[in-house]
Formats: sequence, C-alpha cells, structure tokens
Amino acid sequence: MSESQNNLKRILPGALVSIALIAALLYFVDIKTTFTALKNANYLLIGIAAVLSFVWLAVRAIVWRTLLRDKPTYKDVFFTAGEGYLLNNFLPFRLGEIGRAFLLSRKSGGMTFAEIIPTIVIERAVDLIISAVIFLAALPYVVNAESSPTLGYILGGVMILGLVFMYILARNNQWALDIFHKLSGRFPSLQKVGGSFLESFFQGLGVLTDGWLFLRFLFWMILNWAIALVAYYLMVIAFFPEAKWIWAIFGLGMAAFGGAIPSAPGAVGTFEGAVVFALTRFTSDQSTALAAALTMRIYNYLNSTVIGMLGLSSEGQTLSGVYKQLMNFRNKEKNEG
Repeated sequence: MSESQNNLKRILPGALVSIALIAALLYFVDIKTTFTALKNANYLLIGIAAVLSFVWLAVRAIVWRTLLRDKPTYKDVFFTAGEGYLLNNFLPFRLGEIGRAFLLSRKSGGMTFAEIIPTIVIERAVDLIISAVIFLAALPYVVNAESSPTLGYILGGVMILGLVFMYILARNNQWALDIFHKLSGRFPSLQKVGGSFLESFFQGLGVLTDGWLFLRFLFWMILNWAIALVAYYLMVIAFFPEAKWIWAIFGLGMAAFGGAIPSAPGAVGTFEGAVVFALTRFTSDQSTALAAALTMRIYNYLNSTVIGMLGLSSEGQTLSGVYKQLMNFRNKEKNEG
C-alpha cells in the first residue's frame, strides 16, 4: 500500500466523524436563527475575548518556555507556538505537535528535537488533567447532583496523585529505563528508538524534580486556563446574557474533549458538536448555541492564524512547505527506526 493510501486510511475515520457531526448540527439547528444570533451578538464582549486570545497565546508561550527551562528566547517560543497551533488547525495527523518541536529545534541553536518533544508531551498531559478536572467538576451541576464538593475533592486528589506518580517516575528514571530495555531486548529497533525517546522524555520530566521550576510552570498553566475560561464566558454571555459561569466551565471542558476526538484537522465538527451539546444542557436554543460555538471557533483560530502566519512569513516558510518538511522528517524517522 502506498504512502498516500496509508495517509488517506488514517484521515478517513476522523473525516467521517466530522462530516457526521456537521450533518447532525445542520439537521437540528435553524441556520437562519443562527445567523440572526450572530448578527445580534454583543460584539464588545466578543472583541474583548478576541484580545484575550492573544493574551492566552502569550501566556502559553511562557508555559512552554518554562518547561524548556528558558533556554530558547521568548520570541522564538512565542512564534513557534503560534505556528504549531496553525499547523494543527489546517493539517492532518496532529502535525502541529511534531511541528512545534521540529521548528523550534531549528531556531534554538542548542536544543534538539528529542529534547523538545517531551516538553510538549508533559504540557499536553497536564492540559488533559486540567480539562478532565474542569469537565468532571462541572458535571454534577449540569445533572443537578448534590455531591459536587465531594467530587471536587476526589478530582483534586486524583490530580495530585497523578503528579506525584510523574514525580516518582522522574526521580527513578534509570529504574524505568532499565525495565524498558529488559522488556524490549528482543526488539533492537524498538529498544534503540524507544530508549532514546525515553531518555529525552525523562530529561524533560525533570521539571517535576525542580520544585521552583515546577511551581512556575503550574502557575502559568493555571493562569492560561483561567484566561481561556474568562474568554469563553464572555463569548457565552455575548449570546446568552443570562448565562452563569457554569455554562462556560462546562463548555470549556467539553470543548477540550471535543478537540481530542478523532476528526478532520482543527477538530472541525467535533468542537462545535461538543460546545453545542454543553450549552444545550442549560438552554433549549440549539441554533444560538451553534452561533456561540462558531464564535469560539474563530477565537481558537484567530491567534494561531495571525501569529503563526507572521512567524512562518518572517522565516520564509509556507504552510505547504512546512507540511512537506514534516512528512519528510516523519518518513526519515520511520526509516531510521
């Protein structure tokens, strides 16, 4: 089977999921009402949210640079983050994550791809933990349960246990590496590639063993999510003035999970479906909920498109050119493995 056929086979399931969700949305909503809602929205609030999208990316760059131990310049990290999110929005296979490491490794002048990629893994892992806590903490309010405080304590404990486990792993990385090498002894290529990756990953995980560095990372990460929550709340009340904070909290949690579902590039369809589902737990107006979801889509695209395109342009790159380089890089890694 050719490479193009393999790529199509990988893209197809996600594309079908996106198409199905888009079709469902178009079936259940009234498009005319959606456009009316977009026309009558509070654009002052949407404008503030748009500004916050750039603040969010600026803080996200600090989050990532903290994990990188401040080795690259802030400018390089900021523009590379924008480029990575731009790649994720428009290219398949979540190439933005690989792209971020690939592009930054060519700018930093000292950090390799293998050193950078673990920081992205850690960043995404903590993102997942926070999004799960947000989603599950909001869920009892959505289903009118009375156990939300208890659930909040449980989720907080789970999050702490997860971080403790990662800390123990970081402190005992040689033990984990020895076990990996013993189990993968029969597969030399896996041992070579996997061992090299794990060594770099544990080096990145070392941020957890540096108390001050980890606290800095956690502070900026929580602030980053708080900015996103404020922006989502502003966009929700731009369409639903009666909305409470829980609308935005549950919407943000659902949006994060919607972005993780297999889909076309940029979580097209899955993101909108997740947001509409979340908002319609509080209102029966599906059409206006879709208008809010489309606005959130623009919010997610705005900063990455502007900053990412500025970054690529200043480096003499194009989106298609970076895509070709990433595919060549990925194929080279496979062949070497």
